[in-house]
Amino acid sequence: MSQWIDRIAARMKRLAIPSLMKYLVICMGAVFVLDLVFAGQLSSLLFFSRDAIFGGQIWRLVTFIFLPISSSPLFVVFVLYFYYMIGEALEHEWGVARFNLFYLTGLIGTIIAGFISGFATNHYLNLSLFFAYAILYPETELRLFFVLPVKIKWLAWLNAAYFAYQLIVASWSFRLALLVSIANLILFFQGDVRRRIANERRRREWQKHFRR
Repeated sequence: MSQWIDRIAARMKRLAIPSLMKYLVICMGAVFVLDLVFAGQLSSLLFFSRDAIFGGQIWRLVTFIFLPISSSPLFVVFVLYFYYMIGEALEHEWGVARFNLFYLTGLIGTIIAGFISGFATNHYLNLSLFFAYAILYPETELRLFFVLPVKIKWLAWLNAAYFAYQLIVASWSFRLALLVSIANLILFFQGDVRRRIANERRRREWQKHFRR
């Protein structure tokens, strides 16, 4: 599967958008500001609506990814900065094309789930970026709200618990959107997980042999 992903990413190089997360964050910030000015009227035109899309408002297929994360200005500033940081890090680690492909497959999966359930959100799609970052950089220390130091891996475990809770209590449309984001992570990281398991097994075997 990893080889297929690499091949598709290689073919996408000409179309891939450098600093994709920067443009997404700018659009999210712009929508947030305009929503403050127009009392949320802009968001009402952007969110995913299956009926509206079938009615001709095809822009809603994509524009829901630009919706504000929160109504709190301070929280939005922190989250947008965080998304920009992890997006740039993932792009640096994977390359522009592979990062674009990761986001695109997550988006397509979210849209398909939206047509099935009638609902789609950018929430779990964005959280999948965070999990990808946590898998690659688990020991990175983050200043939560620019103050409290905490390692990414502990935040990832908290978010994993949140995902598990959502799978239990959320409506089936939310569950479907969540499962799509998880499936995208598995698709891109199953090879990495297998390698880590194999490396850990070899490390334990080497320790046993050394002790003998």
